[in-house]
Amino acid sequence: MKACEQVICEADHFDAATLRKITARANTTASAVSYHFGGQEQLLVTVAERVYQRLNAERLSLLNRALARSAPKPPRLADIIEAMVAPSVRWALDPSSSHRVLAHLTQSAKSTQHPEIYRSIVLGVEHHRQFVPHFRSHAPWLSDAEIGWRIACVLAIRTQVLSARPRTRALTGPAFPLDSADAIVAHIVAVAVPMFAHPPEPSHHRNS
Repeated sequence: MKACEQVICEADHFDAATLRKITARANTTASAVSYHFGGQEQLLVTVAERVYQRLNAERLSLLNRALARSAPKPPRLADIIEAMVAPSVRWALDPSSSHRVLAHLTQSAKSTQHPEIYRSIVLGVEHHRQFVPHFRSHAPWLSDAEIGWRIACVLAIRTQVLSARPRTRALTGPAFPLDSADAIVAHIVAVAVPMFAHPPEPSHHRNS
């Protein structure tokens, strides 16, 4: 698994992370990979799960720090959003991180003939659901489904900025530094906070 992660992180392009390179790095054989994991794709999913665990540990660490700072009150809404998105943004911009494993997983899942292999990791959202109660403390008027919708939107903004940087640059011009993780996180937080605002009262209530 360590060899697989290293080969993917060192690869110049998707097809360069071959099973031959992985087994050579690990001093093993393709048949051993098939025996222990079921094949290269299953090995990739197992490695990606380990990487996700490290990424989610960073998320929870940031969240727990925010909880400790604010206790006994709920953490700031901005701190909750930052805890959710900052680790993935920082990993994506850090060439020494294991973010390439997650990008490789995404690419592999798009081209696979066996989508069931990826279903558990692609559809895994429990690490995001852990944020729902904390968002609810700021927006009790929202249902879990409505909070989930907002989480999906925030994550989509993050993904768009990171995976389509030339498009984002064309839309924003030079006003937003796309090579700074802190700046990207700050802008995502600024856009996301109003998503949880209390809806305005109907106009007839204000007039009365």
